[in-house]
Amino acid sequence: MIEFLSECWQLFVRYDSLYFKGVMNTLWLSLLGTLFGLILGFALSSLRQITIKKTDTMLMVLWKRLIRGTTYFYIEFVRGTPMVAQAVFLYYGLRQVIGWTPMVAGLIIVSLNTTAYMAEIIRSGIQSIDRGQSEAAYAIGMTQSQTFIFIILPQAIRNAFPSIGNEFIVNIKDTSMLNVIMVTELFFQGMSVAGSTYNYAGSMFIIVVLYFIMTFTLSNLLRLIENRLRHNSQEVHV
Repeated sequence: MIEFLSECWQLFVRYDSLYFKGVMNTLWLSLLGTLFGLILGFALSSLRQITIKKTDTMLMVLWKRLIRGTTYFYIEFVRGTPMVAQAVFLYYGLRQVIGWTPMVAGLIIVSLNTTAYMAEIIRSGIQSIDRGQSEAAYAIGMTQSQTFIFIILPQAIRNAFPSIGNEFIVNIKDTSMLNVIMVTELFFQGMSVAGSTYNYAGSMFIIVVLYFIMTFTLSNLLRLIENRLRHNSQEVHV
């Protein structure tokens, strides 16, 4: 065991630049993908909550149902298919048209995949807010938009923060699937080192440790932020 760990350390020291490049690419892809997914997920969640009013014309009713049906299909389709299949299909299917690089394609794929999950996370966060708060806001003269932006949305994001943070952690691990389209994330770099040295066990052990360090550190950091948000919320209610 000690000999194996020693070999792994020597391998890491020899190829540390490749591993660190993989770590940085993994973090950037997962962070930006989560942020873009959160923004798009918010928009998608808003579209899913479009209500049909009695005063709407038939054309308007059809249009609203089309929007809601399209967003519902997108969310279910993305959540029901593996990201590795989405990556291969989108990258190679659109490469001749767009001519994008693997990194750009990887970022877009992670963002689009995350959007579907974030839409459901935001929707559940919004539904967790007591309807009485909206009614109270309307009673003091706030418009529907003001109520949503200043009253509902901040609380929804705070309530959904644990799930949003968890999605970020999941993206760190799921970026490993992008190696199939040659994105130079951590798993791709680890496989490159393994292919050069024929030391697959050692290289895989190194990337497992690096993934654990990233997820463990960020999980605890997000937990601290979550506790701080909960503490601030309790102070406001008091």
